[in-house]
Amino acid sequence: MTSSLQICKTLLVALLVLWGIASLVIVGIWASQPKRTSASVCEERLQEVTEKLEGAKVVWGQNKVALEEMVEALRENQTRQQEQIQTLRARMALSTRSLEACHQEQEVLNGNITLMKQQLEEQKDKEANLTAHISLQREEMEVLQQNVTQASHLTASCLSLNAAAESQALAAHSQTSACQSRKQYLEKQLSKCKEEEHRSPDQRADSPSSSPSSSSRPAVWMLTLPTCWVLHLLLHLLSCSSSPIM
Repeated sequence: MTSSLQICKTLLVALLVLWGIASLVIVGIWASQPKRTSASVCEERLQEVTEKLEGAKVVWGQNKVALEEMVEALRENQTRQQEQIQTLRARMALSTRSLEACHQEQEVLNGNITLMKQQLEEQKDKEANLTAHISLQREEMEVLQQNVTQASHLTASCLSLNAAAESQALAAHSQTSACQSRKQYLEKQLSKCKEEEHRSPDQRADSPSSSPSSSSRPAVWMLTLPTCWVLHLLLHLLSCSSSPIM
C-alpha cells in the first residue's frame, strides 16, 4: 500500500512540474514578445494564452482522470493483494498447524516405534526363556521316562518276587501243615510216654500180665524213657520252627 501511494504522489508531482514548466514557458514567451500598444495585439495574445490555458486544462483534466483511474486500479490491485495476503496467511497458519500436528504424530510414532522395539526385545527374551524351559522340560521328560522304565522293571521284579513269595508262602503253609500233623502225632506219643512214665513199679508188678514176663519189664521201661525225652525235644524243635512261619 505504501509503494502504491508513493507512485501516485510521484505521478502527481511530475504532472504539476510539467504544468509549471509549461506555464513558465508560456509566460517567458509572452514576456519576450515586443510590447504593442495596440489593444488588438493584447487581445490576440490574451486569446492565445487563454487557448493554451484551456488546452493545458484539458490536458491536466485528462491526466487527472488517468491518474485517478490508475489510483483506483492500484487500490483494487492493493485490495486483491491484501486478500491474497490474508489467504496466504490463512494457508500458512493452516500449514503451520498441520506441520505441528505432523510433528506430534511423528513424536507419537517414534514413541510407538520405541515401545514396539522394547516389546520385541521382551518377546525375544521370553522366547529364549521358553526355549530354555522347553529344553529343561525335555530333559525332565527323559529323566521321567527313564524313571518310568526303571519303575516298570522294578514293578515286574516286585511282581516276580511277590509270585515267588506267594509260592514260598504256599510251600511254608504246606510245611506248617505237615509239621502240625507231625506235632500232633508226637504229642500223642509223648502223652503215652508220660503215662507210662508216671506208672509206679508196684502198679506194673500188680498188673495181670506182669507175672509171666516180670524179668523183661525193667528193660522195656528203660527203653521207653529216652524215647519220651526224644519226643519232647522234637516237639520243642517243631514248635520253634513253626512259630516264625505262622
